[in-house]
Amino acid sequence: MKAILLKKYGLPDVLEIGEVPKPIPNAQEALVRIHSTSINDWDWGLVRGKPFLIRMFFGLIKPKIKIPGVDISGKVEALGPGVNSFKIGDEVYCDLSESGLGAFAEYVCVPEKTLYKKPHNINHNDASALPHAGILALQGLVEMGKVKPGQHVLINGAGGGVGTLGIQILKSYKVKASGVDSTEKLDLMKSLGFDHVMDYTNVDFTQQKEKYDLILDTKSNRSVFKYAKSLKRNGSYITIGGSIYRMFEILLIGSLISIFTKKRLRVLSLKPNIGLERISKLVEKGKLKPLVEGPYGFEKIPDLIQYFGEGKHKGKIVIEIVSSQNQSGSAPQS
Repeated sequence: MKAILLKKYGLPDVLEIGEVPKPIPNAQEALVRIHSTSINDWDWGLVRGKPFLIRMFFGLIKPKIKIPGVDISGKVEALGPGVNSFKIGDEVYCDLSESGLGAFAEYVCVPEKTLYKKPHNINHNDASALPHAGILALQGLVEMGKVKPGQHVLINGAGGGVGTLGIQILKSYKVKASGVDSTEKLDLMKSLGFDHVMDYTNVDFTQQKEKYDLILDTKSNRSVFKYAKSLKRNGSYITIGGSIYRMFEILLIGSLISIFTKKRLRVLSLKPNIGLERISKLVEKGKLKPLVEGPYGFEKIPDLIQYFGEGKHKGKIVIEIVSSQNQSGSAPQS
């Protein structure tokens, strides 16, 4: 089968398109023919081996993971004898980040407990944009953030996958929502329902007078004390990504701030796919629809990871694998 291969760390141009054996499912796995996948921060970090913490888990010198990619949507093609929840032909989707990765390929074997039925009212391209970013938004805002009606919520990095899904999740809670991102994404953010938008190139939200009940941060590039200052009494700050140094600072100092104030500053430890059924229900009720760029062809994946790393994308970048030979669109220019 065709796959994107990671043989060494570096910029995304180190990735190679190659042929590898088609996997065979074990007793508790399903073989999924991948129709679509999407780009995530996971991919940008793994390919470069940065931050260094990634190398501690995936190989200090050479990556242990040979095929990157975490989001998939596709169809079950074969089943191990112990699989009872699915049948051949079922359309499924999930996040592979705890299952060995491997989304940048034509096929992958997935543990039965990791798979979920794809929402019936969207195509594979849209479905592949949901598992990783959707669960980050849901767990950050709802499960850990405990968002409540009437609160003022801010999302930093609001024009990416997590932010564009997060604002839709927030709508049912009737909150005031503010979003921060680049100039090019402000109109998009307004159209999705943000009440107030800020251009981070001109405004540092941590230096403004406005205070927030809940902050969901995808960037984590400011001091923990600045984030604490931006919270209301009893407010919560939750980071899901960004600078490793700042995230460690939040882990260590944030707990002390929480002891001496009524403000909580925490790092979300993602539980992959937990809540995906809830995401599916929101989609099927028409309350959640991913914003996607693409679909692009399989061979564009290295360029698209670079594009993601530069932060220029809006929503999720989607790659259609099954019909990639018919894709004529070029990757966005860096």
